[in-house]
Amino acid sequence: MSTPSGTTPPGTTPPSGTGPLAGLKVVELAGLAPAPFGCMVLADLGADVVQVHKPGSHPAVPGDFLGRNRRSVAIDTRTPEGAELVLQLVERSDVLVEGFRPGVTERLGIGPAQCLARNPRLIYGRMTGWGQDGPLADRAGHDINYIAVAGALEPLGRAGGPPSFPVNLLGDFGGGGLLLALGVLAALYERERSGRGQVVDAAMVDGAALLTTFLHGMRNAGMWTGGRGENMLDGGVPFYDVYEAADGKYVAIGALEEKFYADLVRVLGLADAPSRNDPAKWPELREHIAAAVKTRTRDEWADLARDTDACLAPVLSPAEAARHPYNEERATFVDVSGAAHPAPAPRFGRTPAGVPTPPVAIGMNTREVLADMGVAEARIVELHRAGVIA
Repeated sequence: MSTPSGTTPPGTTPPSGTGPLAGLKVVELAGLAPAPFGCMVLADLGADVVQVHKPGSHPAVPGDFLGRNRRSVAIDTRTPEGAELVLQLVERSDVLVEGFRPGVTERLGIGPAQCLARNPRLIYGRMTGWGQDGPLADRAGHDINYIAVAGALEPLGRAGGPPSFPVNLLGDFGGGGLLLALGVLAALYERERSGRGQVVDAAMVDGAALLTTFLHGMRNAGMWTGGRGENMLDGGVPFYDVYEAADGKYVAIGALEEKFYADLVRVLGLADAPSRNDPAKWPELREHIAAAVKTRTRDEWADLARDTDACLAPVLSPAEAARHPYNEERATFVDVSGAAHPAPAPRFGRTPAGVPTPPVAIGMNTREVLADMGVAEARIVELHRAGVIA
């Protein structure tokens, strides 16, 4: 894989804290998916993120890529000694991130009040599905539940069929982890003026709803009046859809504008197809496009469309995407210990991010981090024997 502009070359060891967030210190109370993703983004961009795991715990996904670019300590936060170690970490940090249900960290003695008392400049990031308050705050849920309540699930899918969920990209990652990272950075910017920390309440329902802003605008303007699968961007028009090629693979067509559609007509050979300007003929036009796409393989169509503005692209699997020439040229994916990872993004001209380091074993850096905090070696041994750390 080649090196993206503004990224440390693969195969080299990036300097510690490479990127625009170099020097930022983050404590992450280890959890699942959304909060780790938000912290991964911060770590990718240079923050020094220390994950706090429970002793004896295991990652939900072995070798989870979301754990890259971190140091890991194993501390039993259920003990007073463990909670005190976290508070000592907080004293030396800029940000703490947790992804538990409301009230959990308060009961552990490491909630916002306790942490801000030790470090008034701390940004305390809280990642939940339902938010810190409201009638559902204490309820369990997953991505599919949060995007359902946010109104982001109902519009997805084919006409006449049930809603189709986009794995867990909308709630966990787009409306969750990214929103958390943005909130943390906004709070850090505000801190530069006020000198004070604050709590960031990042809820996946809020974030997923935010992602639907454009859709709400289109509805308000009378441009999204159909049901699911009957509108411009959801498969309702034949020139913005996915079609099967001769090899059973798919191409994505998004020729919305007239000039781009003209290129698509030339590429597919649709000169005799019905006009796209008459919605009554769209079912017939869809059949023409489908029949044309069926005459060649996915990659043959991609080659034919490459130097045009036909807005036709091959639908790639995640594994194929890492090997696609465009992504290789841009180094959209980078090699991390023999595995293809999505590269840090966005890219910075003056303070580039480094190539990520692989996830480490849980607790691997416990002794190192505690020593950096000034904990004496004898005390580290004592805490280990007591099961407070591992």
